[in-house]
Amino acid sequence: MVKLESSQLDRTFAALSDPTRRALLARLEGEEAVSISELARPFAMSLPAVMKHLDVLSDAGLITRTKKGRTVSCRLNADPMEEAMGWLASYQRFWTQRLDALEAMLEARRKTPADAD
Repeated sequence: MVKLESSQLDRTFAALSDPTRRALLARLEGEEAVSISELARPFAMSLPAVMKHLDVLSDAGLITRTKKGRTVSCRLNADPMEEAMGWLASYQRFWTQRLDALEAMLEARRKTPADAD
């Protein structure tokens, strides 16, 4: 299979599609930096498996890694999520308008007396 270069938005959504990666990001939220071994501790998987998840997050730009001595730490970089939030916001507006129209239609029906047969 040929791997085509994808856009930042595609990489962001692909990275966020996995619950383990979302949990890793949640763990990094509010932290200055967390070592990879600390990040891996709560997961029932091998360190290499966690590293693969971190690679996906890093490729999407959602984390940055720094090495100090023998310790590699990760830090959250939420900037790529801004484009994803913008994309989702357009659909939120769409569905809000549709639901408002449905509510107005139902309200109009409630106010109209039922036809007598």
